[in-house]
Amino acid sequence: MKNARAEPSKAACPVAYLTDVEGIWEKLASFCHDNPHVSLEAGDRLRVQPGVTFVYGGDAIDRGAAGRRVLRTLLGAWRRQPSQVVLLAGNRDINKLRLVRELNGYPPVRAPPEVRVASRPLLLRWIFENSMGAREAFAFRHAELAGTGAAVSEEEVVDSFLEDLGPGGLLRDYLAACRLVHRIGNTLFVHGGVHEHSLWQVPSRGYVEGVDAWAEALNRWYAEQVEAFLEQRFDHEATPAWQPLIAYQAPAPGTRVNTASVVYGRMADENNHPMLPSQALIAALVREGIHRLVVGHTPSGDSPSVVRAEGFELILADNSYARVEGASRLFIRDDSIYVEGRAKLDNGRLEQVRFELAREEDSSGLGRQLLDSGHLVKGPLESGDWLLFRALPQWRIEQLSASPTELAGRSLGLARSGL
Repeated sequence: MKNARAEPSKAACPVAYLTDVEGIWEKLASFCHDNPHVSLEAGDRLRVQPGVTFVYGGDAIDRGAAGRRVLRTLLGAWRRQPSQVVLLAGNRDINKLRLVRELNGYPPVRAPPEVRVASRPLLLRWIFENSMGAREAFAFRHAELAGTGAAVSEEEVVDSFLEDLGPGGLLRDYLAACRLVHRIGNTLFVHGGVHEHSLWQVPSRGYVEGVDAWAEALNRWYAEQVEAFLEQRFDHEATPAWQPLIAYQAPAPGTRVNTASVVYGRMADENNHPMLPSQALIAALVREGIHRLVVGHTPSGDSPSVVRAEGFELILADNSYARVEGASRLFIRDDSIYVEGRAKLDNGRLEQVRFELAREEDSSGLGRQLLDSGHLVKGPLESGDWLLFRALPQWRIEQLSASPTELAGRSLGLARSGL
């Protein structure tokens, strides 16, 4: 591994990866600032350098006051550079399809009686808070609309979400540009995760073996579901034709995960601590030439979490609940990854994380788990120490530092359930 001050290599065909901006413009802007591969020009015009692929991992909206701006920027980049921009659909993006019914006479079944007959603004607030994990989405959209200085009513906020899903609507067009899975070389990208119940499985089509055939079939199914929505082929009283997509992007009832979905699967335990897939699943991917899986969806501290087994890497790059502002950076090539970000330790110290790691390199336990405490060895810090990370119950995290000497005296294992 190159030292903590190393610059990203200039090898051909890098992939620049960002995920889970969730309507926070500062994350997109900071990712692009002084980025050698992806930049913002004239404010909102995202430009990808020649030879580079930009993969956006999903969840463009909900938790910031720039949701429409983020969508417009990402969609504009895809329209200008479709061969270099890949957009993955996240659950926060897809679940908004529900609103065309739920705000037009068919509220969620589990909504209380008083909510079901309430005004549209009250109903939408309830939907966001209780069924989409987006408690402040209504207020954020109000702030975004009011950014022009004009007075904005709550009914106009509701109208704006429906407009986004109507003909020519921003989110409607964005979802039509997205896909669910994408492969580049030996790396597979999905929003949430891959499990035994989702690999090779395509809704309504069943078993499709082979990573390329499976990806093509799953993306085709997604496109057909979105097309059904675009054509509005449904009776309001009947189950809409795109209901399978709504179910696919949601957690299984009573849980926080859907292992049958690449959108809502999680590569983590019940506390969101990063965990490798099973040995059998890794073997199935490796047989198909996939040696790296990159996901978002599950918050993983301040910088990307790299989890390694022999011949395989899992990268969780959702830093949406980070203690630090701005976005981390992840650049990927078949033979290496480059990670750059900041981390605020539990003691309040702010540290820089920066490293380039060859896929076949085994360096100081990076990507392994401490057997005595369960901490993931996340990466080198600029101070010379190592960053240790652990997810805890109730959405808490632990970020500590350990000296190379201390780390050398502790036993390491794979980050798998049961260790």
